[in-house]
Amino acid sequence: MDVLNLLILVFEACLYFGLLVCLLHWRARLGIGVLMTVLGVAHFLETYLAARFYVTTPFGMASPGSILFYSGKLAMILMIYVREDAATVRQLIYGLLGGNFICLLFAFILRLHPGHGLAPGAMPDNDFLDQMGVLMVWGTALLYIEAVGVILLYEALGRWMGRSPAPRLWVASVLALAFDQIGFYAALHILYDAPASVFWATLFGKCFFASVYAVLAAVYFRFFASGVATEKRFPSDVFADLTYRERYDALLARSGVDTLTGVMNRGRLEEVGPSLIQRHLHMSADLSLLIADVDHFKLINDRLGHLEGDAVLKAIAQALKSGLRNDVDQLFRFGGEEFLILMPGIGEDAALNAAERLRQRVEAQVTAGGAPVSISIGVASAPAGGDSLRSLIDTADQGLYRAKANGRNQVDGVPRTA
Repeated sequence: MDVLNLLILVFEACLYFGLLVCLLHWRARLGIGVLMTVLGVAHFLETYLAARFYVTTPFGMASPGSILFYSGKLAMILMIYVREDAATVRQLIYGLLGGNFICLLFAFILRLHPGHGLAPGAMPDNDFLDQMGVLMVWGTALLYIEAVGVILLYEALGRWMGRSPAPRLWVASVLALAFDQIGFYAALHILYDAPASVFWATLFGKCFFASVYAVLAAVYFRFFASGVATEKRFPSDVFADLTYRERYDALLARSGVDTLTGVMNRGRLEEVGPSLIQRHLHMSADLSLLIADVDHFKLINDRLGHLEGDAVLKAIAQALKSGLRNDVDQLFRFGGEEFLILMPGIGEDAALNAAERLRQRVEAQVTAGGAPVSISIGVASAPAGGDSLRSLIDTADQGLYRAKANGRNQVDGVPRTA
């Protein structure tokens, strides 16, 4: 029965996350308010279940309200932050906090009425309303702290875990949920004398479902998703600080974009490349650099005109970008008809294979005047190919030169397939 309950909970988590992520994905058409309203309504069910409804799991007795719905809400807060900004998250948290305070206020005021039930013996449970109100306000107060903390953790983890969102979402969620479990269990223990076994079962359950939601988030980001110093402020300004920094970073990123192809330019490479390489060398992690050059590009310009040449560069940039790992690999226009790619976490053999796939993708997708366009690619991997951006570029350039000298349409001397 324990395993069956867990399987049902996993199914419910997939369904819950799937419905929420659809609303997030369609927010441009429906409006972000739809998602926020759904989360607000689900907050009551989440709190009610945490107070009254528990099931047996391999972790022990735990409530779906805590391990499934609350974990999912925290994951969705991070998803909203990633896809929108901190100011949007602030609206959700403040809305929940304000709504719960209002509910608690009127729960106390309504007790002044001599209430009657619709049927004999069906009298209002005022004590339960009071307890629910306290739990909802206390839970939302914790959520405010955790929302700030989980976003700060998510951003800080980017320095060590790279820019891929799903792994950072998992680590940040687990840490925030551990903090939440301590605070929320204290309220359950005071109000309902909850035993210690519930604490541990719910903690393990929250960590388990944080993993489930991280996997689902990774699927979403992979297939469906297309820091400024300030003076000391009150906690209420933290969301504003986060939003300002995020928008500043977005503006900075746009300023480093090549206007023709839409990929990052050489200035952006020189800004982010050295620190990325040194970070991976420090962690003894793999990293590779690819330089791709368009074969016979001058002939394309001479025969078909520069407008057609520009169209070819745009098409090649799009073909290369579509063949890279989202939020991991970084594509730059290095100059003229050359593109440079940084591939964290990939060694020499994997980089050669990735480069060959990119070469084939360009040859299959890009044409000029009805004829296929090809590229040659040089590959360098740290540390054997260099321990700095400059040395890796030099090594990749040598590979590119060999590929050109050996007949073009090749990867560092690896001949094209028939």
